[in-house]
Amino acid sequence: MNELNETSMNFPNPLRRNITANVAGTFWQALMGLIFVPLYIKYIGIESYGLIGVFSTLQVIFGLLDVGLGSTLTREMARLSVLPNKEQETRNLVRTLEVLYWSIAVFAGIAVVSLAPMIAQYWIKAGTLSPKTIEQAFLIMGFVMVFQMPVAFYSGGLMGLQKQVLLNVINVCAGTIRGAGAVAVLWLISPTIQAFLLWQFGISMINAFLLALFLWRSLPASEKKCVFQARLVEGIWKFTAGMGGISILAVILTQLDKIILSKMLSLEVFGYYMLASVVAMSLGRLFSPVFFSIYPRFTQLVSLDDQDGLKQLYHKSCQFMSVLILPAAIVIAFFSREIIFLWTQNPIAAEKTHLIVSIMICGTALNGLMNPPYALQLAFGWTRLPLYANLISVVLFIPLVIFVVALSGAVGGALAWLLLNLGYVIFWIPVMHERLLRKEQSRWYLQDLGLPLAASAFIAGLGRICMAEAMSHVMTLLYLTVISLATLGITALATPVTRVWLLEQLLSRNRST
Repeated sequence: MNELNETSMNFPNPLRRNITANVAGTFWQALMGLIFVPLYIKYIGIESYGLIGVFSTLQVIFGLLDVGLGSTLTREMARLSVLPNKEQETRNLVRTLEVLYWSIAVFAGIAVVSLAPMIAQYWIKAGTLSPKTIEQAFLIMGFVMVFQMPVAFYSGGLMGLQKQVLLNVINVCAGTIRGAGAVAVLWLISPTIQAFLLWQFGISMINAFLLALFLWRSLPASEKKCVFQARLVEGIWKFTAGMGGISILAVILTQLDKIILSKMLSLEVFGYYMLASVVAMSLGRLFSPVFFSIYPRFTQLVSLDDQDGLKQLYHKSCQFMSVLILPAAIVIAFFSREIIFLWTQNPIAAEKTHLIVSIMICGTALNGLMNPPYALQLAFGWTRLPLYANLISVVLFIPLVIFVVALSGAVGGALAWLLLNLGYVIFWIPVMHERLLRKEQSRWYLQDLGLPLAASAFIAGLGRICMAEAMSHVMTLLYLTVISLATLGITALATPVTRVWLLEQLLSRNRST
């Protein structure tokens, strides 16, 4: 029974509730994407969908102007929430960062509107879309960005306050209305990129104001009115600056391939690349909920100097992350052609994207596995390591991307992403464990990563070998479902934390009967 006590996956109740809410919320939003993306392509075409991909990249790039304010708010809300007599400081900090954030959002929107003619004329290589249509699309994108950027800020505040169930309810409702409404607009009103973006503008505005309302209602009460205080920024500027630097470099690393490909490839081919990226990056829907749940809790444990609790939670979250990510990633990598064809019902899309998906999702899986170690570093306020790691990666990644994209096109962009994240797993983890949770590195590689990786690869690989060449859609779907469940089940049994948790559930059920 000692193993049960040491490795049980029983997270604290608030953390378990937050993880459940985040996983459910992101799963629902991912499901909405799977349902609606093929319909978007059906109504507006692959070129217009490529424009949406360019806009997504622009959003991430202009998100650099955030300079770490969103992550800082999450950390500060978590830290202040466990300290006494911090009600007034909490409210003043939110007001101060809120003013700064909205100023940044307005500036970003103006910048996109100003750049619209130049982007339409000199950057986008369109086939059937006219430059005027592209320019109009980017003009609307500028207004969308003004209200979309603050969504991340208010979400960060609610996460830090452990209000993640509420946050997911809002996001699920907004995401569902956003997707279903967009399809309705394209179907019943106008099948154009302009109509699609106008709908996004309206939903983004409502979403931002709802999140703002609930964040302020969730803050601790205070007798005094909240005010803007520049001095509060002085106390957090080092962490904010570190997060800003990390964010800038991370955007370069995650968006450079898209920037280069949007210039080098036709809009149609880039649209296929973005379609593959949607599939591969959808894996983030699995690991981001865990990160946003454990990061505030790590911060609280660090503030309370609970080293034993921190070590236990670290390994629980790492192993849980592996079981969550690796079975899904490896099944998609081995069966990417079948999955894309079942999803889109388009053999051309499956042919042009399946290899990109297989390579890219492996890189995304490795990226996801680094989330608990990254959350641990941020909880300690140690931004220097991820900052330097990203800086070195940028120096190496830029020439690598240029070389492999020129050599292999879209496939090269995916390969560069895989190599980048493989480097993090090999080099970043040992450096981190030299300072934080020393003597835990071997356990991370062997138990937290090695066992679930071996189990997932073995079962999914065996399923790939045994799959018949000619199968109907129904049989293919049934076969993939069985392989996915088998891979998940065997991986959970091979991983200490989930194996013990399953044993606990079995023993508990036997006792109750």
